[in-house]
Amino acid sequence: MVRSGGRRRSPKDDDAELGAAVERAQAGDETAFTVVYRLVDPLLLGYVRAIVGPAEAEDVTSETWLEIARDLGRFRGDGAGFRGWAATIARHRALDHLRWQRSRPRVTVLEQDVLELPGAEDTAAQALENLSTEQAVALIATLPPDQAEAVVLRVLVGLDGASAARVLGKRPGAVRTASYRGLKRLARLLG
Repeated sequence: MVRSGGRRRSPKDDDAELGAAVERAQAGDETAFTVVYRLVDPLLLGYVRAIVGPAEAEDVTSETWLEIARDLGRFRGDGAGFRGWAATIARHRALDHLRWQRSRPRVTVLEQDVLELPGAEDTAAQALENLSTEQAVALIATLPPDQAEAVVLRVLVGLDGASAARVLGKRPGAVRTASYRGLKRLARLLG
């Protein structure tokens, strides 16, 4: 998200709007749920891509939104809390997906060819739109898994150290250290 001054907008900039939209969505306002979705979905999609890869990320993120919609009435908290809650659900769905992938049989070459038939979307336009996100996620994917998850949660999703630690089931200091090391490694790769 970019503001009209060219300055990149952080997820934290939207916390007040997100918190208000969550409250209205919990009261049944469908338009408010749309606002919640538009503010949070790109963050979740980037996080899930870092865990399961780009091919499966949209499916896993969709499953995440089904669970969010089902349990929205149980959520208590503000905009930042909602981002953390949603990231926790996304992580659980992503890990479930990875476990499921390990237990299923491999796809044959013929099945793979059928799965790769072109879709109805404008692939070129979609590729240009997602290019910078894909490059960033690909670069983050080169990090060790603990650093990659910490960087995505802290930078892309915009969680603070304590919230990211709750999502990952780790201590805040461990998450801060992992994200620092990951960002330092990314800076070396870029520089």
